[in-house]
Amino acid sequence: QVQLVESGGGLVQPGGSLRLSCAASGSFFSINAMGWYRQAPGKQRELVALITSGGSTNYADSVKGRFTISRDSNTNTVYLQMNSLKPEDTAVYYCNADVSPSKWSRAYRYWGQGTQVTVSS
Repeated sequence: QVQLVESGGGLVQPGGSLRLSCAASGSFFSINAMGWYRQAPGKQRELVALITSGGSTNYADSVKGRFTISRDSNTNTVYLQMNSLKPEDTAVYYCNADVSPSKWSRAYRYWGQGTQVTVSS
């Protein structure tokens, strides 16, 4: 079984910064892409950023230039550095990881429990 544990959410003023972390643990062969999604009240969950095992990244247009995704393959941890935060960034942020249980199996997507980010003065 794979577990993703997130941390780093909280309350921040507009223009401030936060850094989210998500660590994967358990028994598996490899982790492919890792990413961050968010869901605001009354809205659908949306992709924020993702990073492949090779380090390629992709961002939602709304966060380009403000957010940076990175990962540490040694610790199976993905990070989201969020700068210049806006009230519209307020949401529950979820990390995910595409994990292969063995060398010969396909990847399965796992999700973290979510962490609240609130941007307000």
